[in-house]
Amino acid sequence: MSSPRKIFGTDGVRGTANIEPVTAETALKLGRAAGHVFKSLESKPRGRGRHKIVLGKDTRLSGYMLENALSAGILSMGVDVLFIGPVPTPGVAYVTRSLRADAGIVITASHNPYDDNGIKFFRSDGYKLDDQIEHQIESLVFSGEIESIRPTADAIGKAVRIDDALGRYIEYAKASFPRGMTLEGLRIVVDCAHGAAYKSTPCVLRELGAEVIVFGNQPDGKNINRDCGSMHPNLMCQKIWEHRADLGIAHDGDADRVLLCDEKGTLIDGDDIMAIAALDLLAQRTLAKETLVSTVMSNAGLDAAIAAAGGRVVRAGVGDRRVIDEMLRHGFNFGGEQSGHLIFRDHSTTGDGLVAALQILRIMRTKSMPLSALARCWTRFPQIVTNIVVREKRPFEELDEVGRLVADAEADLKPQGGRVFLRYSGTEPKARLLLEGRDRAMLEKWTHKIAEAVKRQVGG
Repeated sequence: MSSPRKIFGTDGVRGTANIEPVTAETALKLGRAAGHVFKSLESKPRGRGRHKIVLGKDTRLSGYMLENALSAGILSMGVDVLFIGPVPTPGVAYVTRSLRADAGIVITASHNPYDDNGIKFFRSDGYKLDDQIEHQIESLVFSGEIESIRPTADAIGKAVRIDDALGRYIEYAKASFPRGMTLEGLRIVVDCAHGAAYKSTPCVLRELGAEVIVFGNQPDGKNINRDCGSMHPNLMCQKIWEHRADLGIAHDGDADRVLLCDEKGTLIDGDDIMAIAALDLLAQRTLAKETLVSTVMSNAGLDAAIAAAGGRVVRAGVGDRRVIDEMLRHGFNFGGEQSGHLIFRDHSTTGDGLVAALQILRIMRTKSMPLSALARCWTRFPQIVTNIVVREKRPFEELDEVGRLVADAEADLKPQGGRVFLRYSGTEPKARLLLEGRDRAMLEKWTHKIAEAVKRQVGG
C-alpha cells in the first residue's frame, strides 16, 4: 500500500511561505529527494555532463529563500542546477525540454497571495509528475533513506545561471503563432499580475506588431496578484474602455492561466476560450478525435455547442494536471479549465496563458472578427459558483444536512439539465459549490441553502 500523501496537493506543494511544508528545511529535503529520484530514473543524463535540473520561479519575495534551499539539496546529491530566474511556469516546462534537463522545478503559488508559495515539478519531457514519482519524492523526504548518500569532492553538483532562458521561451511562444501573420493594427491591454510574465507577454505581443498597454508589470516581491491579474480582471476590462483597445489579456502570478476581455469590456473566461478554439479546430479538422477535454466546473452550454458542431466534450477532475492526464491517456490535443488554464498540446505540455491568448488572436486575424463576435459562438447556461471558507475538510458524506440538501437540489435541477457539484479546494481552505441550470432563481435558492449548511457544519 502506498504511503499517504503528506505534502503534495493537487498541484505540487503549496502553503504559507516559511511555515511547513513550505520552509527552507523541507525545500532542502525536497531538493535532495528530487535529485535522487530524477538521477535514478535515467542512469545516464539526457545532456552532457552530470544530471541537471532546471529551477525557475515567479516574483514572490520568498522565492529567494526556497530557490537557495532547493538548490542546496539538489547539488548535495551530485546533480547540477540550472537557474533561470523569474519565468512563467510554461516557460520552465519548455526550457527543461530545450536544455535536455532531467527535470524542471518552478517555485510558485500561482494565483495565491504573495505570502503563499509552492513548488511544482516537471519531468524531462515538460509534463507534470505522475502520482508514483510524487510518492517516491515524498517518501524520501520523510523516511531518511538517502541520508547516507553524500557525494564529495568533484561529485558534488554545480549551479549555473542560464541567461537566455527567457529569450528561449519568448521565441518558443512566438513560434506558436502562424509565420507571416502579424498583430499590426491591434491595441492590446495586458495585465501581468506583477508576476512571472511581466517581461515575456508584452515582449511577444510587441514583436508580433501589436500596440501594447501594460500594467501589473512592476513586481516588488509583495504585489503579485494583488488587486490585478486574472484573479481581479475588472481593472483590465476598465482599461479596455480607457484605451479603446481591441483585446485585454490578464495572467495569474505564474502565467499558466489567462482570461481575456473583448473590445466592449466583457470578460472572456476559460469556457469562452475553449468554445472559440475548439469550434475553430473542429472546422479545420485538427481537434484530435473531435474531442475537447474540460473539467466538471465547465458550463454545460459548452457541451451543447461542441456537440452541435459534431464534436464532444470529455470532463476530467478539477486541475490542469487532471486535464492533461486525460489528454495524454486518450491522445486528445486540446483541453482546459473555466479558470483560464488552456492546454494546446500541439504547442505546449502544460497550461500556457500566452500561447492560449495567441491562439485566440490567430482566430481573430484569420476570421477578421472582433473577440465579441467570436464569443457569440455558444450560449452559457446560468451557473453560480460559491467559495466557502472552512475550518476542516470532513468528507461531505459525513455531513448529513449537506448531503440531504445536495440530493434535494439535484432532484430539483436534473429535469432542466442542471447539476450540483460540491468539492474541497486542493490548494486553499475552501469548499467550492457549483450549481447550474436554466432557472437562475432556483439556483440562487439552493446555493443559499447548501452554502449555509456547509458553514454551519465545517465553516471557518
